Amino acid sequence: MNFKMIKYILGWIVLFEAAFLCVPLITAAVYHERAAFSVMITMGICLALGGLGIWGKPKNRRLFARDGFIIVALGWILLSILGALPFVFSKSIPNFVDALFESASGFTTTGASVLPNVEILPKSILMWRSFSHWIGGMGVLVFVMAILPLCGAHNMHIMRAESPGPSVSKLVPKVRSTAMILYGIYIVLTLLEFILLACGDMTVFEAANTAFATAGTGGFGIKNDSMASFSAFTQIVVTVFMLLFSINFNVYYLLLCFKVKEAFNLEFKVFFVVVFLAIGIITVNVVSAFANAGLALRHVAFTVASIVSTTGFATVDFNLWPQLSRVLLVALMFMGACAGSTGGGMKVSRFVILFKGAKAELKRLVHPNQVKKIMMDGRPVEHETVRSVNVYVFCYTLIFLVSLLLISLDGFDFATNFTSIAATINNIGPGLNAVGPTGNYAGFSVLSKLVMTFDMIAGRLEIFPMLLLLVPSTWRK
Repeated sequence: MNFKMIKYILGWIVLFEAAFLCVPLITAAVYHERAAFSVMITMGICLALGGLGIWGKPKNRRLFARDGFIIVALGWILLSILGALPFVFSKSIPNFVDALFESASGFTTTGASVLPNVEILPKSILMWRSFSHWIGGMGVLVFVMAILPLCGAHNMHIMRAESPGPSVSKLVPKVRSTAMILYGIYIVLTLLEFILLACGDMTVFEAANTAFATAGTGGFGIKNDSMASFSAFTQIVVTVFMLLFSINFNVYYLLLCFKVKEAFNLEFKVFFVVVFLAIGIITVNVVSAFANAGLALRHVAFTVASIVSTTGFATVDFNLWPQLSRVLLVALMFMGACAGSTGGGMKVSRFVILFKGAKAELKRLVHPNQVKKIMMDGRPVEHETVRSVNVYVFCYTLIFLVSLLLISLDGFDFATNFTSIAATINNIGPGLNAVGPTGNYAGFSVLSKLVMTFDMIAGRLEIFPMLLLLVPSTWRK
């Protein structure tokens, strides 16, 4: 294990966090807020720690897969801990565990909050919450790789550890170029949404916050009612972009290269079939609760897009919808978005692989001598990928059950407990009952908040990096 290189890259991550803090600092300066001092103190701490980290550039820059997982896991933990400091120093969230929960929720693009009233927060703190979504959406390590040539060809180990999905591939031969392409697409889509929102009923500040939160599929709102008080135009724009950010970013690259057939692959088709079916079924189920079918369709489309993309915005309290609609929304929480997107959940591609694997196994029971590989988009799925999906599902289920048992000590009802874990490990935000769209996570104990903080980071990093931190053999040279 290359400890010096791990320390060096972690140092750069902390320095980049100091740079990211310029956004809330500028916001505080524009609105003449005292929270600027809290941001500046945090920047100073980040610069000091980052400087120590990069002191003495390692001669050996070689990284192994294990190093990549450790860098990503420790990097995200550091980001969350340091990202909590502006909340504590500004006294927006005086309790550090609550601030850590809020910070981790921001960077992991979960959007679960302990705050009952966000409208009283300084604008700079609101901006930091939303901007942390944007930072975490594409992945801070991907951003660092796009800017700095840290470890050459070994960057792929970091990209694999941070990028969502059962398998990760390069768009172009160089990993750094791939990172730059991904972030280029990310920035263009964010700017496009910002412009459209600013043309509607949002101020520049509101449009920026919403664009950051939508791009990262995070869902931290700047109003207590989330998106309910904004116009139909704004809600439709956000609905469209929540779905756009749920798609594998490779699709956009392939479309730019005029490879339309390759872009619209099986995962893409399954994702939109599920989305449109869910919208149709839920609309029929809840239409009587709205003034007309058009209004019902708009709110249902927004809610389905919000849940399946794991953004977590809300225009209505879906906690009050009929049981069928609530169950469908919980099912969408687990499925989540496409691999290679900024969305969370288990990913559509994993469900496709699991379905095809189960189908192949059933055929093998009938015809034991038949040898048939699992195929996706005309190509065989590698055995390593299938094995990884199976192990992922097992580890995911184990963490889910252990977490559910631990937070059950708080005495909340089953629906609250179950959907709290589903919403945090899948990086969604709102659940049902006490943690529904009009609720929050403030009532949970310190233990439960720490458990869900772990779940948020584990869910964002696809489980394995966080689990490897707990394995003793990981730390042996």
